[in-house]
Amino acid sequence: MNDLLLHGGRPWTPGAPLTVADILIRDGRIAAIGPALSADGVEAVDLAGALVLPGLVDAHCHLDKTMYGGPWVPNTGGRTLAGRIANGEGRRDELGLPSADYASNLLGAMVSGGTAHVRSHIDIDPEVGLRGVEAVRAAAARHADRVDVQLVAFPQGGLLSRPGTAELLEAALADGVEVIGGLDPAGYDGNPNGQLDVLFDLAEKYGAGIDIHLHDRGALGAWQYDLIAARTKATGLAGRVTISHAYAMGEVEPGEQRRIAESLAGAGVSMVTCAVGSSPVVPVRVMAAAGAGLALGNDGIRDLWTPYGDGDMLRRIMQVAFRDRLVADAEIELALAAGTYGGAALLGIEDYGLRVGAAADLFTVDAETPAAAVVSVPPRALVVKRGRVVARHGSLVSTGAGSKGTSAAERMSWQPFPPSSG
Repeated sequence: MNDLLLHGGRPWTPGAPLTVADILIRDGRIAAIGPALSADGVEAVDLAGALVLPGLVDAHCHLDKTMYGGPWVPNTGGRTLAGRIANGEGRRDELGLPSADYASNLLGAMVSGGTAHVRSHIDIDPEVGLRGVEAVRAAAARHADRVDVQLVAFPQGGLLSRPGTAELLEAALADGVEVIGGLDPAGYDGNPNGQLDVLFDLAEKYGAGIDIHLHDRGALGAWQYDLIAARTKATGLAGRVTISHAYAMGEVEPGEQRRIAESLAGAGVSMVTCAVGSSPVVPVRVMAAAGAGLALGNDGIRDLWTPYGDGDMLRRIMQVAFRDRLVADAEIELALAAGTYGGAALLGIEDYGLRVGAAADLFTVDAETPAAAVVSVPPRALVVKRGRVVARHGSLVSTGAGSKGTSAAERMSWQPFPPSSG
């Protein structure tokens, strides 16, 4: 039974006033929201005025690359895209990557921080094959009742420039991977139309989404946004196409930002921004004003690309808001909306949110307002997934449904090194 009665919380919905209300959960879904609710035969929890937020959505991470929970590995990847790709591929076997154990460690941390949905890019190339898909699926199965994981078949080492990769991407889609990924069609593969031909043809064939890493800067990056928007319109794939990172969007002048955002909205193309290092972030206010889809993600976490990250999406929302100079409460809430409702829309999650009928994915924090929660990144007191309490005060709890996770205290010490590849 996934039944709960949460008393005296303050559920947040973008644009709506905060009021104290009870939330009744039946069979894993929100059955009622209102004052002084009562129900027999359910567990009751007094929230004592806590802020209630919908489950966070990490719309861009790399679970197959992570070494979360393992010994410290000094970063040797350098600062160039090509150098980091070569370093990651060159050292993954030595370090036992991809690892179901490390990915499971990270998913546990994400869950304890309130994340309910994850989209993970999985490296696919002729050397690693589909081992990353297998490892991340194994990790996701350990947390199947705590978090939903969507996979992207990602050509990290290039698509057209890496013979055999396109065939492996198709094999991943045929095996049930939901999204096909791309990488800098112009700047890395050197053939933007050729790469888009492969991506859109396979997406149409398998009913898949498309999510393209686009690091290219300046005019080259902006030109590819228009190319992708036009291709999306021509193929009727509105709502299924994503541009990740989109650094050029944070660099072009404001008038061009507005034009691009309106073009993306018209084509049904979304963007994901991650506030990576000093790289530009997608302008949150511009995207919101145009009605363009925007989601957020952690990107790499404790891997061969970066030693940083902890999987906490609320902290990532704060970093995006800080980097984009969002200071008014309403502006900060735009970032929070992107990390929740925006991510859910991008992943195609229809039964999302704090509303009657939606899946009961939520968490609570002690914060006066949603903006205060973003800025202060308070502990997550209670995390609920489909009506079950899955974490309290930063530690996973047993759901009684077969999850094999670890507590926050155990997570950093239980796993030997190197792990099995899962």
